[in-house]
Amino acid sequence: MIDAIKKIKAFSFSVYHWLMSFFGALFYGFPSRKIKVIGVTGTKGKSTTLAILSDIFERAGMKTAFISSVDVKMGDKISKNTTGNSMPGRFFIQKFLSDSVIKGCQVALVEVTSQGVVQHRHRFIFWDGAVFLDIHPEHIESHGSFEKYLQAKLSFFEYASSAFDSKVPKFFINTEDKHSEEFIRAAKNFPVIRFNRNSMDIFKIKLPQALSADFMKTNISAAAVVAENFGISAKDIKNAIEDFKGVEGRMETVIKNPFLAIVDYAHTPDSLEAVYGHLKEKKIKGSRLICVLGSAGGGRDKWKRPKMGEVAASYCDRIILTNEDPYEENPSDIINEIKSGILNKKFSEKNLFEIIDRKEAIKKAISLAHKSDTIICTGKGSEEFIHIKNGEKIKWSDRKAILEAFEENK
Repeated sequence: MIDAIKKIKAFSFSVYHWLMSFFGALFYGFPSRKIKVIGVTGTKGKSTTLAILSDIFERAGMKTAFISSVDVKMGDKISKNTTGNSMPGRFFIQKFLSDSVIKGCQVALVEVTSQGVVQHRHRFIFWDGAVFLDIHPEHIESHGSFEKYLQAKLSFFEYASSAFDSKVPKFFINTEDKHSEEFIRAAKNFPVIRFNRNSMDIFKIKLPQALSADFMKTNISAAAVVAENFGISAKDIKNAIEDFKGVEGRMETVIKNPFLAIVDYAHTPDSLEAVYGHLKEKKIKGSRLICVLGSAGGGRDKWKRPKMGEVAASYCDRIILTNEDPYEENPSDIINEIKSGILNKKFSEKNLFEIIDRKEAIKKAISLAHKSDTIICTGKGSEEFIHIKNGEKIKWSDRKAILEAFEENK
């Protein structure tokens, strides 16, 4: 009986969101028919890829729009994405596409998430391009398994390759990911353009500081290859990337001297390892890597907490565990789960600090930093709130907290 009720609820949930997507498209007159629409999916790097792509198209004289977890852009107007979703529902995307057409935009770029796909937000959009960056375990509790998470990503490609419109979509696939063949099959008989992290090399790009991390090469290569296949010149691609200023909260340098302080959104073991590995490699000999991290609560991917602790213990010289987005969970319980992974690696407890108040945790990091050290605060990026119990949220900015602590510590 309980299983039957769950199935009915799941079916009703799916039908509701399908109808919302359909009526949203209908209400706004199926705006995706009037503009090029490119969707980017993957576990990490979507927002950066969208921002690079937008700059490239703009350099070539094309007016762009995009929606990512960080910003919403339409032509010259750019604002923070305050919806709390990278791929918002409730008619949002269809209105975004309609407004983009009205403002004269020629290209719309959309961050396609697995949860957005489950809620049918990719439907009734006529896609010109679909980009697959990578896939790693995430949102496991939400989807029920990694296989279901993967299937949600694949469903976007399968839908984009449905021949129900005159558009001929192009599919861009990172062949370095072990699931690339599944995405190639999902593209069916439509054009598939394969790329890897070294595809950017043919453009002879001198990488700017904002894109200097080795793990960003996949994002850069994806943007360059997509732009090239939509008719953008190699010169415009090269110049736009070399002038790229970065994305707020993505490897964003907040303080340069006397030590580095960086904010990044990394919130999975894979992304943490990529960020820490890059910083460890770049730091001056004898300096230290000081890490401030937490993990989301509310039953979100509990499996990753000890794994994140193990990664931190493998790369960081000082670790400060703190609050991130606890939702309904006790922050201390979340910290203890991360700590278990740290201690598994025999990390010295004298170099481990537990400070629930994130502002105080950042103050501690600043107080510990010596000349040439690097502080890295992960998990929040450019997010503007810390989510706590009963749906409440606290206004927040990692960047602001770092600058305030730095001023106080002078």
